[in-house]
Amino acid sequence: MNAGGNTVIVIDDHPLFRKGVSQLIGMDEQLKLVGEASSGEEGVELARRATPDLILLDLNMKGMSGIDTLLALREAGLDARVVMLTVSDNGDDLIAAIRSGADGYLLKDMEPEELLARIKDALFGRMVISDSLNGLLAQALREETVAAGRSTAGLTERERAILACLAGGMSNKLIARELNIAEGTVKVHVKNLLKKLNFRSRVEAAVWAVEQGLR
Repeated sequence: MNAGGNTVIVIDDHPLFRKGVSQLIGMDEQLKLVGEASSGEEGVELARRATPDLILLDLNMKGMSGIDTLLALREAGLDARVVMLTVSDNGDDLIAAIRSGADGYLLKDMEPEELLARIKDALFGRMVISDSLNGLLAQALREETVAAGRSTAGLTERERAILACLAGGMSNKLIARELNIAEGTVKVHVKNLLKKLNFRSRVEAAVWAVEQGLR
């Protein structure tokens, strides 16, 4: 893992916390901090310029909220993985973030070593959610599944294989290698299976697939 493909930016309106996380990242030779921003607007601009591999984003910011910033980052077509870093352990906040396209959701009270480990997991394409919150997301998806009558019955064999890979926390690149198909093909299959299962994000699909025992 070299720093060339592991660039990070931090978007947070709390100067002390932002500095602390920035210093933590700066101390790890496998990661490279390429910028920090104190607001959503500034963060979106910075992300456009720096095109980082990973964005750590605060949820509750003054002005442009974390969710609005996340949506703006996705609309800008940036390929970065976005992980929410927040004090909120509210289930509604977690689900809103995941549905808006977040790749992870971590709590600010984590130990520094644990936070660094999760940042690296996220860079490898794995889903990162604070352990205490995993149950909340799974519970919400379980209730929704019953209401929507969601099942894997309509999926093709290839889509099922890809869903199992998602449940294992694999990125498109890793799935392509595992199934010996092009990365572009994986993207198309992921898009199709999300549509069939009525999920808005791959993280939701992954958590649901684990619940279904597909891993």
